[in-house]
Amino acid sequence: MRDGFRHQVSALAPDSRPGFKPADGLVNCFAGWWLAGAGDWRNFALLCFGATCLYLGGMYLNDAFDEQFDQQHRPERPIPSGVISPAAVWRWGFAWLGLGLASLAPFGKITLLCAMFLVIAILLYDAVHKIFAFSPVLMAACRFFLILLAASTGSYGIIGYTIWVAVVLAAYIIGLSYIARKESTFATLKYWPCLFLAAPLVLSWVVNQGEYQLRATVLALAVTLWMVRCLRYALWAPQRNIGRCVAGLLAGIPLIDLLAAWDGSMVNLITFVALFGLSLIFQRFIPAT
Repeated sequence: MRDGFRHQVSALAPDSRPGFKPADGLVNCFAGWWLAGAGDWRNFALLCFGATCLYLGGMYLNDAFDEQFDQQHRPERPIPSGVISPAAVWRWGFAWLGLGLASLAPFGKITLLCAMFLVIAILLYDAVHKIFAFSPVLMAACRFFLILLAASTGSYGIIGYTIWVAVVLAAYIIGLSYIARKESTFATLKYWPCLFLAAPLVLSWVVNQGEYQLRATVLALAVTLWMVRCLRYALWAPQRNIGRCVAGLLAGIPLIDLLAAWDGSMVNLITFVALFGLSLIFQRFIPAT
């Protein structure tokens, strides 16, 4: 069982990992919770535990749904290699989902509803991502409902701005996921889906006016430079390296969250920048693609 978990630890979806990984998923939890007024840190800890359980359930069920594909194309995966039986994977998957929902239920009906929508998005993605060309939309839906789930546990609950943040983060994931899907192919990488990556920058420009505009502009410029640096490996390098591009964009998710959640405090800024740095460090040990 330990080896099976180790094989899967870095991905909800083995060939499209940007969907919902524990590290950047918990960053999204922090961003959504913070945007909603934060609150008791014990509630945040319970939120992170519940979200992690949902991730683990989706991770196991992804392999369960992909059993036949992996038998033919990925024999090193846990099920075809005999590390764990298909029946055990199904049991563990639904057990983790159940534990996640049970952990989040004490927060109330709104949180539980968001968690159920997140579970539906995870299951749909797991079931059809190999055959559905628009699976990045389902992957983005996971992020969307994760932000709302986290916000529902904060002091203010889900507010209008939180919904917009969830929308633009989902758009960012659509663009990122489109690029990731091209990693194992030699197909031409089109430019227009990459425009989805700019959605958080647009929201930052719209909502930050007056005294907040300069601060937001400087941060947006820094985020833009990081995106361009990452896209260079996929779009403009003599030999494209989509894996490096995707890894960089994934590591940049804390910066996207910072763009939405920064309230001017140094603690907030240092927290998200530190999480960005940790994402880069962890990618040295757990490959992002």
